[in-house]
Amino acid sequence: MRLPSPPALLKRQLLGRVYVPYVRIPEGRMVELPGRGSTYVTDTPGPTPDSPTIVLLHAVGCTGLLTWFPSIGPLSRRFRVITLDQRWHGRGIQSDEFSLVDCADDVAALVDVLGLEDVIVAGYSMGSIIAQRVWRQHPDKVGGLVLCATTDRFRSSVAEKSFHAGMEIAMLGTRGLSRSRVAVRAARTAASALDLAPDDVHDWAFAEFRSTSPWAVGQAVAALGRHHSRPWLSRIDVPTAVVVTTQDHVLPPRHQLALARRIPGATIHDIRAGHAACTLQSERFVPALLEAATTVNARRRDFSRRTQPSSSALA
Repeated sequence: MRLPSPPALLKRQLLGRVYVPYVRIPEGRMVELPGRGSTYVTDTPGPTPDSPTIVLLHAVGCTGLLTWFPSIGPLSRRFRVITLDQRWHGRGIQSDEFSLVDCADDVAALVDVLGLEDVIVAGYSMGSIIAQRVWRQHPDKVGGLVLCATTDRFRSSVAEKSFHAGMEIAMLGTRGLSRSRVAVRAARTAASALDLAPDDVHDWAFAEFRSTSPWAVGQAVAALGRHHSRPWLSRIDVPTAVVVTTQDHVLPPRHQLALARRIPGATIHDIRAGHAACTLQSERFVPALLEAATTVNARRRDFSRRTQPSSSALA
């Protein structure tokens, strides 16, 4: 499967709704994660060789670049910036079924392959759920968290419970299909059919969007419906920032705020924007993301001092 190469510069409106002048899209490469599979990764250097690293995890139904392309350039002025495509998204790993646990392990495996240490993990929507799980499953690899448009659990209302329960039942019927030619073709055909050389953001973004099949989105939504991090959020021991989208109709702002208040010392960075703010309202989202990431990076030194034993304790 071959997606169109990203254009050097994006100069047009994204789906007719937001203007993104002169955004540079980084070239990526396929990276093998030993024993797990291959995924598409972009690695944008920071201003210096020792710049802190931030790993960006994308939203459901998107790719790493499609969620984060407005943010990569601004972030790279302070950080080394890495994106990847999650399982069954874009050029991500193919597997028997979609699992948030596996997605978090994939992130940890990428950290090892790239030789990273003490990274900041940032996620948007589904990516924020996976970011929570990266800390839960691999706390030694995480130096900080930035959680955007997030929640600690779904199925918090009758409507949500009915939707996720129904999606889970429907996805059970497709279990084991992911290795079949039918499923792989469904996930890839649209992208390969658009094997063009786009010269603006519309064509490129549309190809990225269509690289993830509806089947894969259904699997991911069913898995998200089983997420529940509330019992252990209070144990998160790294600096955390929560970017709250206050006009969000997908993940209610009150749930985002409640999550932030359950994490010790978490900072809150709210913006008047909806659930697609990462791209469609990037002029509001990107400054808040930069503030959140910079705050987390600055606070890492304070957190590390808290966890180090004092000289009197060592005596």
